[in-house]
Amino acid sequence: MFYFHGMKAKPVWKTDHQSQLSLLPPSYDDFVPQNHPVRIVNAIVNRIDISSIEVTYKGGGTSSYHPRALLKILIYAYLRNLYSSRK
Repeated sequence: MFYFHGMKAKPVWKTDHQSQLSLLPPSYDDFVPQNHPVRIVNAIVNRIDISSIEVTYKGGGTSSYHPRALLKILIYAYLRNLYSSRK
């Protein structure tokens, strides 16, 4: 366990900005149709309390992907009948 000045180190999450502007197209949002199922998964997972998952992450080391982003990927993959990361 990592400690910083007597306190437990907090996990550092990699940033993800879904509405981030980029060179082309103007936004990643432009790639996804408004009625796409991934938008439903995104909206539902954003409302779920995942604090019990977040507390299991240890601080220190390099940044991690946020568990909410990983959960969205997992649920959407299952929705598409993809059960292997090799697909």
